[in-house]
Formats: sequence, C-alpha cells, structure tokens
Amino acid sequence: MKPIVFAASNISPLYQRALAQHYEVLGPMPVADLMAHPARGSIEVIVGSGESKVPADMMDALPALRLVSVMGVGYDGVNVAHAKQRGAMVTHTPQVLNDDVADLAIALMLNTTRRLPQADRFVREGHWLKGAMPLAKKLSGLHLGLVGMGRIGQAIAHRAQAFNMPVSYTARSAKPELAYNFVADVKSLAAQVDVLCLITPGGASTHHMINAEVLQALGPEGYLVNVARGSVVDEQALVAALQAGQIAGAGLDVFEDEPRPLEALLAMDQVVLTPHVGSGTHQTRQAMADLASDNVNLYFAKSDVKTPVPECQM
Repeated sequence: MKPIVFAASNISPLYQRALAQHYEVLGPMPVADLMAHPARGSIEVIVGSGESKVPADMMDALPALRLVSVMGVGYDGVNVAHAKQRGAMVTHTPQVLNDDVADLAIALMLNTTRRLPQADRFVREGHWLKGAMPLAKKLSGLHLGLVGMGRIGQAIAHRAQAFNMPVSYTARSAKPELAYNFVADVKSLAAQVDVLCLITPGGASTHHMINAEVLQALGPEGYLVNVARGSVVDEQALVAALQAGQIAGAGLDVFEDEPRPLEALLAMDQVVLTPHVGSGTHQTRQAMADLASDNVNLYFAKSDVKTPVPECQM
C-alpha cells in the first residue's frame, strides 16, 4: 500500500500529480475530521502550498508527523516552532521562483508608473479617438527601495540596474558584499526612494510593517509595489493614503484577505492588481512541484531533504 500524506489545503495539480505516483493524498479536511480518521496514526507527512495554514492542532492530530513539505517559498502559515518541538522538519521551495517573482516586480513597477493597464483600456474603450492619453511617469532613473534583500530582492535589484535605478534596501542586517545602499529602517527608506518594493517574509515580525507613517514618508510622488505577503501592508492605511493622494499609486500582487481585495482598491485607477501570480508560470510551478515532492521522496528514502526552512537548518 502507498504511504498516506495529508494535504493541509488544496494543493497545485502539479504537486498532486507528482505525489500521487507514490502516495495516497488525504484531505484537506477539518482538524476534527482528521482526529477521527482511522489512518491518522500512520501519517508522517503534511503537504501544502505557500498559503496553507498548518497550526499546532493539525500537527498534534498526527502523532507520527515528521515532515511538512510546502510548495512555496513562503511558509508563514506553518507553526515551525511547534513542528520543531514535535521533531518534524519543515521544507519549502526557495530559489526556483526567484526569476519569476523578480520579473513580476519589475512588471508591476512599469505598469504602475507607465499606467499600461489604463492605456490598454483607453484604446479598447475608444477614448483615443477623442484625444491623447494623459502623460505617465518615467520609470528609468527612479530610486528603488527594497524591503528585503534575499535572493529575490537581489534579483529585483539586478533587473533594476538595467533601468538605471539607484537601489537602496532595508533588511534585518546589512549585506556588505552588495553594492547597494543599506538603510536601517523601513520608514527612513521610504522617505528616500521613489518606488518602495516589498519582498520580505510574512509573519508576525512583519505584520503591517507598511503602515500610515511609512506611506506618508513615501510621499505623493512615490509608488508601492508588493510581491511579498499581503499581511506586510496595512491595507486600510494604504487605501487612505491613495484616496488622499499621499502616494502616487500601487502595484499589488498580494492582499490581506485573498482572494478578496478591498473593494476600495478595485475602484482605484492608480492601482494595478494581479492575483498572486509571482511564481505563476508553467516552468516555475513545475519546478516548485518537483522540488516539494523531491523533499517528500527523500524523507521516505531516509535521506536528507533538499530545502529545509532556515529555522530547521543545522
């Protein structure tokens, strides 16, 4: 019989297909139902996506749990501390999505400053017949501020150089090996830049990091781009800043309550919205599914997993 793995939430069909070759995938289901399931005592692996919630009570429903394999670079929905207490490893899928997320960040900068979605509608709706579209903002040469300077942040910074954009960043600590300007805190960074791009992990430590004060510091000529987590931005404060003209615009791929962005954001012409598609290409999602399933396969082969989350690295 195939080993059973438990899906914490709906997972990508690509991940499902890879797992189904070797395992029976159970779930998703409420924890109460899992507690009553006759197979729960033998389940050693939880699988999920980057948006999955894997709380302590779900883990405790599986006494044999030894691995949580997330198909995604983000894993803030997983109670990693409790997993470690339980002796379970947590893995994710970093690096394979760096290019796609960095590409989207640049695309959101271009679409927000050059107002390309609005230009598309301008043509389709016949407004061009009545006259030229209002001028937009030049992206090249704008000062880019990155909140986070991990591998994806560095990939964004590398692309920004092609647009002659000076790059500054804030992070937990400076990276002296990088030729970018380090700023100690996010509010000071916002005050110095034209485009503030978020690529920092989610979770309690970054919850509403971008608040009213930071947005006010970004200023009426500044743009916010978020390819990180919706929880990093206080969306009510963002709406207020946009409505008051405190910032010029925003490009958002993630939201606090996905897939339900605030109605006010949907109505704003100075905002570009995408449906959490940072890694949304065939090639990258396949690579993520392959890596996530490889971690499961390696666990059952009693080998070292490829990509433990930082908290689980030796």
